[in-house]
Amino acid sequence: MSDVADYDTDILLWSERQAALLRDLKARAGAVPNELDLENVAEEIESVGRAEFRAFESYLTQIFVHLMKAASNADPSLRTDWETEILNFQIEAIKAVTPSMLHRLDVQDVWKYATLKARNALKRYGESLDGVPAFCPFEPEIFLVDSVLDLAPLLDAMRQQAERETRPD
Repeated sequence: MSDVADYDTDILLWSERQAALLRDLKARAGAVPNELDLENVAEEIESVGRAEFRAFESYLTQIFVHLMKAASNADPSLRTDWETEILNFQIEAIKAVTPSMLHRLDVQDVWKYATLKARNALKRYGESLDGVPAFCPFEPEIFLVDSVLDLAPLLDAMRQQAERETRPD
């Protein structure tokens, strides 16, 4: 794949490759002017990819937070709002994701932080986080589809996972 194609399809991979090439150029340093700060230029290019990856993680975190809120509160008017928020974050995640991001994503880590955020958000309203498993029951790809997700099966999967986690062996 060409570097231009990588830039258009996988900014994370492109940024890491470009940074590695700049560092290699610095190591060879034959015709490179001393004023060219290749290490910091490489770091800045890498940071572009990292920022895009963090944005994708953030969208997925917000999807999880809103799923957790829906699992913890059966109010139909709130569920409609959370479905709308999930769709909004889903669209942003679809636009942000690249193949290398999916390979590097630690979905359990994202789930853990989403749990903290959801618990804190519900606590402000005197509610608790209920029916939410400790471990993520989803592969992130299920949220990367161009359609509105049906919350019922997702919430069922969460409840089933939570029940499996609390059952004695």
